[in-house]
Amino acid sequence: MEKKQAMLLILYATQTGNALDAAERIGRDAERRGCAASVSSIDDFDASSLPHRDTVIFVVSTTGQGDTPDSMKLFWKYLLQRNIAKNWLEGVHYAVFGLGDSGYQKYNFVAKKLDRRISDLGATTIVERGLGDDQHPSGYEGALDPWMSSLWIMLYQINPKFFPNGPDSVISDTTLIDRPKFQITYLETDKVDLQSSSTTGLDRVQMQTGRARSMSPGKVSHIKNIPDCFLKMIKNQPLSRAGCGKDVRHFELEFVSATIQYGVGDVLEVLPGQDPSAVDAFLQRCNLNPESLIIVHPIGIESHHRDAEGNDSKVPIKLKTFVELTMDIASASPRRYFFEVMSVFATAEHEKERLQYFASPEGRDDLYQYNQKERRTVLEVLEDFPSVQMPFEWLVQLVPPLKTRAFSISSSPSAHPNQVHLTVNVVSWTTPFKRKRTGLCSTWLAGLDPQDGVYIPAWFRKGSLPPPPASIPLVLVGPGTGCAPFRGFVEERATQDMSGAAAPIMLFFGCRNEENDFLYKDFWLSHAQNAGPLSIARGGGFFVAFSRDQPQKVYVQHKMREQSERVWDLILEGALIYVAGSSTKMPSDVMSALEEIISKEAGVSRETAVLQLRRLEKDGRYHVEAWS
Repeated sequence: MEKKQAMLLILYATQTGNALDAAERIGRDAERRGCAASVSSIDDFDASSLPHRDTVIFVVSTTGQGDTPDSMKLFWKYLLQRNIAKNWLEGVHYAVFGLGDSGYQKYNFVAKKLDRRISDLGATTIVERGLGDDQHPSGYEGALDPWMSSLWIMLYQINPKFFPNGPDSVISDTTLIDRPKFQITYLETDKVDLQSSSTTGLDRVQMQTGRARSMSPGKVSHIKNIPDCFLKMIKNQPLSRAGCGKDVRHFELEFVSATIQYGVGDVLEVLPGQDPSAVDAFLQRCNLNPESLIIVHPIGIESHHRDAEGNDSKVPIKLKTFVELTMDIASASPRRYFFEVMSVFATAEHEKERLQYFASPEGRDDLYQYNQKERRTVLEVLEDFPSVQMPFEWLVQLVPPLKTRAFSISSSPSAHPNQVHLTVNVVSWTTPFKRKRTGLCSTWLAGLDPQDGVYIPAWFRKGSLPPPPASIPLVLVGPGTGCAPFRGFVEERATQDMSGAAAPIMLFFGCRNEENDFLYKDFWLSHAQNAGPLSIARGGGFFVAFSRDQPQKVYVQHKMREQSERVWDLILEGALIYVAGSSTKMPSDVMSALEEIISKEAGVSRETAVLQLRRLEKDGRYHVEAWS
């Protein structure tokens, strides 16, 4: 049998990049204590070799409604094989740290089930699993710091060789900070044959987007570098009343490159544009030449290779274009490690001390107040510490990646060929120190003029709401912009009606006021009449809760209870139940209402009703898509 490797292996499974950040932080902390560590994505690891590892740390996020990150799906499938012996991992030591959001019902579900499975296969846990929570005042780091402290103590007790000088002996930060992971090669303009020099318009944008994102360190596994397609906006219509405190828009987008076949319930991911003045300010603050031609590649990897999508990494790109397409400089807040590296490059002593404090465990809460709570951007942080001049290599590594934003599609391709529609709440808020903040992507989309013909990079993917067969009745619950996917569902049913009557739909919608934010009012009402898919005559119905139009607040769950008998009748007819909207209280309130309806109408106990609802979920008849 192969000899077990005595190195700390850290495997991460991430959907948005947070688990990668946490894994790298654990790896750095281990190395500072003299412990050799290797950090790797779980989809790059051969699951069959797990028994030959001495010590493994798993850092995994939970996505959606308790879903496994895409990068972990094959690994998890391997672990579930029935022919694996119960003592398969005997002698392996492990620990699990999960990242989740307690606002969701299946909080840290992936970390919990992974912990159970690894233990069931005979491995020995080093320390109780850690559960990071986005709702914690310091985010997931609120749990990560104490969990790591316990991890090092217990690891030292198991095998002192991990820490030659003990778990509390820490190497100076500066000795580990002088090696960025990425190398920038600068090329002289007159010696470069730019492939894109002869291309214009859409071809040029497509080439630049693919090239920049293939070089970006912030790639996530489920997103390809090259967009599935490019769209242009043909309609930008306000849905909410001006001045009501909300700005909800209906966007109609048209394919300008290849038309992608999508289904109702699918999700569109959009790469937002950045404010040109913010990009210019960042380049000026960091003394960067926007016209420089660069190639970005990881240190230790030959700079000339093609990625899986055929992007040639030897072809350079303008530095400004790279920043615009890959680095989120004026929206996302930097991570703690950003402050740590900044402290090394600070020349003013008072700035260096403050940055070192922010990067320390003692300064964690103050850093949270300064950084995350205020949602300070990279540009604002750099402006607050003017003596810091970070090399571009470090900025490429540490500036948060420009991420795509996901939106539920609110159209049916049958009703709108060559188009995709979105229903978007334009996000804005005020921080504790009265700073005005806006959502990057929603504000950018809202500011687009259809006349300008801006190309919008987009990717399509399956969401949590599978397209329902025409013959099955539906119970839909979608307050606010949660109604977005259901607009597509209703359009699809109306189209299906043309070739024979489709099954009915019962829709529960909710908003604050009938006058202010009754989204798609005419659309719903038209399909609730004349034997439309939402009509009571067909066995369906449209029911709306206006929460602020009367002294007592009324929500969708109240309307569901009012229609208890009708909901139960549809469930008995085999209805699929779909819930979409805010992840805070709504999904659990709706579930509670359904439990009550089943208990009342079926004449069973609440406990039995809970079991019946779980059975519906297991049978694929209950689906939730919620977002924070």
